[in-house]
Amino acid sequence: MRHDEFIGQVQQQARLSSRGDAERATRATLETLAERIPGGLAENLAAQLPIEVGEHLRRVTHAPDEPELGERFGRNEFVTRIAERAGGGVDFPEAAHWARAVFALVDEATSGSLTEKVAQSLPEDIRTLVTA
Repeated sequence: MRHDEFIGQVQQQARLSSRGDAERATRATLETLAERIPGGLAENLAAQLPIEVGEHLRRVTHAPDEPELGERFGRNEFVTRIAERAGGGVDFPEAAHWARAVFALVDEATSGSLTEKVAQSLPEDIRTLVTA
């Protein structure tokens, strides 16, 4: 899948009014995901996505003493971070909706059981966004 197709499908799936909003949704969701999952897993996921999309996962750095763990936080913090990153008055329900749309496209764009590995690295409350 190419970048333009990915963003267009996020826009359609999330029912967003512009490609810019789809870009914001994708960036905010994947940067937040990269903070939460192990660095190696984020890199594997990024490698299977269009280059421009995968860069959102690569952009996040982990603490030097725990590069393979990722931060520990739950669904509320996860969605709140997406809303804050997105800016422009995105509220909690909208950010959760965006996350589900982005994760659906990530699942479609990747092969094998990579999305399942991502889901298994997350706590149950966040996993519901990934597998919705």
